[in-house]
Amino acid sequence: MSDPFTLDLHTYLNRLGYSSAPPPTLATLRELQARHIAEFPFETLANLLHTPVHVDPATVQDKLLRQGRGGYCFELNQLFLLLLQALGFEASGLTGRVVMNQPEDVLPARTHLLVLVTIDRVRYIADVGFGGMVPTGPLLLDSQEQQETPHEPFRLSLVDGTYTLHALAADGWRRLYLFDLQPPAEIDYEVGSWYVSTHPDSPFLGQLLVARAGHRQRKTLNNGSFAIHRLGEPSERVQLPDVDAVLQVLREEFAIRVPEHPQLRGALERMLADAKARQ
Repeated sequence: MSDPFTLDLHTYLNRLGYSSAPPPTLATLRELQARHIAEFPFETLANLLHTPVHVDPATVQDKLLRQGRGGYCFELNQLFLLLLQALGFEASGLTGRVVMNQPEDVLPARTHLLVLVTIDRVRYIADVGFGGMVPTGPLLLDSQEQQETPHEPFRLSLVDGTYTLHALAADGWRRLYLFDLQPPAEIDYEVGSWYVSTHPDSPFLGQLLVARAGHRQRKTLNNGSFAIHRLGEPSERVQLPDVDAVLQVLREEFAIRVPEHPQLRGALERMLADAKARQ
């Protein structure tokens, strides 16, 4: 039997810039979500290296709070959910199906985790783990109107009990993921993460995808392509020339403490070669 998990609330809040626990209000949720996305990057270094991604809370907490790393949705949103619950929010997890850049008739597996939060009997979804298009503020669940965030506008649609999250991108409204209100079990996190980190059809396997959102900008790294997207301005993109440039961007632009791994340089070299071959 595993040891009971204890959230290191003091260290977590300190990383987010709090000296004491804030109250469980909508204003706090907005601030927590924005700070979390800015502090803890979305990153798939483990997927690049084909190493297992364990999503038990103790391992996730150690990775994010002590190893100087980020993670993907089953890590970022799971720890964020535990934080909200520790602060007294009424919050629970939901699982979703990622449909971004997919045909309308495709119904993929449940490989995304998001958070449902109820404040004063009003329901919101919060998400700190959807990479370069993560919503940077909580969204009203029971509204199909356009909703503003510190970055792009978003909207939800509802058909036959299934919600679809859309973001307003430069080319119009873009579908991101589908979800419903069926409560997941912890095993669903394990299975979803196992698929994402090991299945040959996973879009993350062998890929380096990194994202971080700050004040009026987003930074993304898609294998060797580094981009800065500023609100109201053209995006800046650069193809990184070598492994050292990638490592520098990971450390300086995304504040990731890059792990010592004997296969890392080789994996990055292959990634850059593949990216160059696709150009």
